[in-house]
Amino acid sequence: MNLNQITLPSTSIPTSIIFYRTLGLQLIVHTSDDYARFIAGTSTFSLHRVDAVTNGAWVYFEVADVDKTVAELEAKGITITERPEDKSWLWREARVSDPDGNVVIIYHAGEMRENPPWRLEDGKK
Repeated sequence: MNLNQITLPSTSIPTSIIFYRTLGLQLIVHTSDDYARFIAGTSTFSLHRVDAVTNGAWVYFEVADVDKTVAELEAKGITITERPEDKSWLWREARVSDPDGNVVIIYHAGEMRENPPWRLEDGKK
C-alpha cells in the first residue's frame, strides 16, 4: 500500500496556498477557494476549506538538510515554532504552524524513518 495524499482542513485556502508555496510545494489544483492540491515529493498534499479547525493535524515533510531549510524558510518570513533539534527517535526536526494551526514538521530521518533500531521484524509485535 502506498500513501498517495494527505488532506488538511483550512479556514482560508488562499492564505494557506501562500504558506505552502512558501514552504516550497508546487500548487497543481485550485478549485475556487474550497480546495487546493500540491505536489509533495512522490505524493500529493491537499487543503479542504472548513469553517473552523478544531483538531489540527501534524504533517511531516522530509528534507535533506533541516538547518538549511529552516534558514531558508525564516528568510521567507516563516516563523519557526521549534528550532532544529535531534530527537530521541533519531530524527532531526523543526516545527512551524500553518495559518490554521496545523503542525508542520520539517525533518530528516533518512534510514531511521523505516529502519530504526527498534523496528519490528515482520511487522509483528
